[in-house]
Amino acid sequence: MKYFGCILTFFLLLAIDTKPTGAVCGYESCPETKPNLVNIHLVPHSHDDVGWLKTVDQYYYGHKSNIQHAGVQYIIDTVVSELLKDPKRRFIQVETAFFAKWWQEQSEAVRQSVKKLVNEGRLVFAGGAWSMNDEAAVNYQSVIDQFSLGLKWLDETFGACARPRIGWQIDPFGHSREQASIFAQMGYDGEFFARMDHRDKNNRLDNLAMEMIWDASESLTNDELFTGLLYRHYSAPPGYCFDVHCGDDPIIDAKSYDNNVKSRVDDFLSYVSNVAKYYRSNHIMIPMGDDFQYEDAQVNFKNMDKLIKYVNERQADGSTYNLFYSTPACYLNSVHEGLQTWPNKTDDFFPYASDSNSFWTGYYTSRPTQKRFERDGNHMLQTAKQLSVFADLKSQQQKEDLDYLRQIMGVMQHHDAITGTEKQAVSNDYDRLLYDGIIGGASNARDALRVLTNLPEGEFESCLQLNISECAFTQDSADNVVVTLFNPLAHTSSQYVRVPVKEENYQVTDEKGRLVASEVVPVAWQVLALEYRQNTTQHELVFKASVNKIASYYIKKVDKVESKEIVLPKAAKKSVKQNEKNLEVPQRFKKVHSMQNVETHADDDSETVVQTSEIKLVIDNNTGRLKNVEMNGVSEAIDQNFAIYETYESGAYVFRQKEDVDLKFLEDKVEFTVYDGALVKEVHQQFSEWISQVIRIYEGVNRVEFEWLVGPIPTDEDTAREIVTVFDSEISSNGVFYTDSNGREMIKRVKDKREDFNPDLGRQPISGNYYPIVSRIALEDINKRIALLNDRAQGGTSMQNGQLELMLHRRLVQDDGYGVGEALNEQKYEKPLIARGKVYLILNSVEESTKVERLAEKEIHLPFWKFFSSHSQVNRNAAAKPLADFNVWPQSVHLLTLEPFSEHEVLLRLENFLDHIEGNVVSFNIRSILDDLGGVEIRETTLDGNMPLSEMKRMKFQHDAAGSRPKTAEFFTSQHKPLVAHKSQADSKFSVSLKPMQIRTFIIRNE
Repeated sequence: MKYFGCILTFFLLLAIDTKPTGAVCGYESCPETKPNLVNIHLVPHSHDDVGWLKTVDQYYYGHKSNIQHAGVQYIIDTVVSELLKDPKRRFIQVETAFFAKWWQEQSEAVRQSVKKLVNEGRLVFAGGAWSMNDEAAVNYQSVIDQFSLGLKWLDETFGACARPRIGWQIDPFGHSREQASIFAQMGYDGEFFARMDHRDKNNRLDNLAMEMIWDASESLTNDELFTGLLYRHYSAPPGYCFDVHCGDDPIIDAKSYDNNVKSRVDDFLSYVSNVAKYYRSNHIMIPMGDDFQYEDAQVNFKNMDKLIKYVNERQADGSTYNLFYSTPACYLNSVHEGLQTWPNKTDDFFPYASDSNSFWTGYYTSRPTQKRFERDGNHMLQTAKQLSVFADLKSQQQKEDLDYLRQIMGVMQHHDAITGTEKQAVSNDYDRLLYDGIIGGASNARDALRVLTNLPEGEFESCLQLNISECAFTQDSADNVVVTLFNPLAHTSSQYVRVPVKEENYQVTDEKGRLVASEVVPVAWQVLALEYRQNTTQHELVFKASVNKIASYYIKKVDKVESKEIVLPKAAKKSVKQNEKNLEVPQRFKKVHSMQNVETHADDDSETVVQTSEIKLVIDNNTGRLKNVEMNGVSEAIDQNFAIYETYESGAYVFRQKEDVDLKFLEDKVEFTVYDGALVKEVHQQFSEWISQVIRIYEGVNRVEFEWLVGPIPTDEDTAREIVTVFDSEISSNGVFYTDSNGREMIKRVKDKREDFNPDLGRQPISGNYYPIVSRIALEDINKRIALLNDRAQGGTSMQNGQLELMLHRRLVQDDGYGVGEALNEQKYEKPLIARGKVYLILNSVEESTKVERLAEKEIHLPFWKFFSSHSQVNRNAAAKPLADFNVWPQSVHLLTLEPFSEHEVLLRLENFLDHIEGNVVSFNIRSILDDLGGVEIRETTLDGNMPLSEMKRMKFQHDAAGSRPKTAEFFTSQHKPLVAHKSQADSKFSVSLKPMQIRTFIIRNE
């Protein structure tokens, strides 16, 4: 009945509080402060995970209270009701995913009241993305997308008053420099978070450095952001949780024996006086909230009202404290107006350690298949968005399907989704949601390709299990199959394509009927042995494709491939080497390895050489492992192996090694088989009963591919296992290595060191040197450089000179005590999870540009998407629609985003992906793209696409190193004149320059 009473009050309030007022939003709506007092900004908030212990919907609807009592719909209901009662009250809403869902269910009267709250700065959005994203395992493209999505919804629903001014990243487990850069590029004034390494935090407390200026890019100028750490996590002060979830004392102010006003105010002021000692200004921010709080918001607000009243009453007696409802943005505005100087920060906040035995580095790798599936989701999202623009898809269903994929990708960036730190049932639900989203995106892609190609009735099927060489479309026959390839990159790309087929002869032709070299390669028997795999196809057809945006290749079965058409590699031995550890190749797979072009090697030769025209690999026949790599004119001894951390106390979040237990390398001899083709050379290796690998080098491709297969990982009652791959070289790296920040800029790491403090590595020396690797890890000396690139987020390090390590998979035996409440022990098909993935190696002279690594990153992140159709659907009379040609742009310009933005608008986001060392400013003209896309006019916006760049004005703060305080408040505005042009204007108006690492975002309006 209590909740019914709240709702009844809610509707009564609606009747009296929907009249328009002259109130304003933004900083003008901030509460008045008092210059000679300590101003305490009380910030009511609720931290609402978009999935964690319960699924997204379970959290929203308040289902499954036996797992966790949390219902977001009730939180928003009662918060709105309470805000309407008093214009002084404030509340910040963070996760747009939940608020958008709630909004859909509201009456027009409720919506008008909420709009009034937003327009008066009483309900304020912070962060504003679809979810509060993780910062370790995410790629910058997906972070930008989910902010663009959330901010667009806010803008379309409420207008400019809803636009957030600060980032509110209070719960992610470590913080990336690229995230700060993204906030700066969106025009945000600052960000706040709550988690920091315990040593770092203590050091900052001692040095008045809890707030700082973060230099968020080595390449971009003015890319700095005010950043603050909350004093005590994001919870209310101890004893002041006025929430139905808590048991803290309410404030009793009646004539009662239990009246506790004096003690409650005394204790509160004692707490805030201590907090104030650690901050530089006379303003402090006190968060009032926690996970899923404010479900009965009248309890919270009634007690906070009293606290504010009685704290401020003491000012008459000389108290120097002023307490009021506020927001993080209003707090920051007050700090900015204080004209102080601040310390500097240049790298990032990884790894995060909550104590000396708890480095939160396990989640960099946790749930490796889900991390990969998220990448597949992004791959389809970029494909579907671009194709939707090219084909001008407009139907309601097409819009809904694309929006759904955008939204679930926003959910997947959440700091308990892509991190793998959720319960298994929630992980399953994320997989379901993402699968549904990909299917919808694939439907859009099919509709578009039917318009854009000469297959108006083509099936354009997608195969989502190509990583285990399985495709329903080709499992019976690949005869007369059309493979249509979509290239999401700006420039024409040449890549090898692999299609699951039966062992037969095939001929591949391009759209002009020209023969394309191809060959049939055996699938590794360990993949064929997967019990859940359909084994109708045991080979792959390999050919090299060159694609601008869309290209089709035609597969036809032939009786015999004539030698003049395709040059076959030399015939090889027809034998299969059996494994010595009772791991005989199963009978049904022997045929695979007895075919032509399979070569095995006996022990009497000391080494086996596998080479293309660009790369030479040497395999040590005594160990069966890689021994040497030669490429780019550089030769280096590189030993690649797998190793195991046997752990016990690791969990989904934390990687904890056992004391005095060393990393266990696999020492048994590796059995290997070589496939020596003309297009691709493969070394199939068996390391143990549950670890195998294929090393590949393709003709004309300047990187080495390692495709690993790990699992099911065995565990014992007291022993978990975490699997790494290790590359050992003789490069003298002196403890220095480099890791990417969210797939963009690289950050220098030094073993056992941090920028601002001495880390506590006594108990966890390895975990304390782990960093998130989203796309690349590298090391070098004065002569040589090696880089590893991956296909999903992983943890990585360099514990020895010349050595690089990536964690691939983990299976654990207990929870780590940080809330998820279950061991990370994934089961699929009623067996422990098997994972498969790829790592790529590039060896180069240190004098050569790392541009090749950048290009490889882009191809790995967004390769061709393969669509399959029947040749019978080809209509020779249907002409392919000409598409915009992005090849006119400089090679370093990346098509970061091309998507439908509104009914008659398209968003175009361009990036110069080289840094200040690798590249220079590039200039080009985009008039032809405007014309190709049917554009009438173009305008430039902030990074997210929702605010004109000309209106961007964000706070600038003064560095301590400046030596003096600023005399007036300073701001950043755009460093260049924002592009705004109409098609009637001269071509020169459409010129664009991009500095290294610069991203520019445009909205093109169509007729």
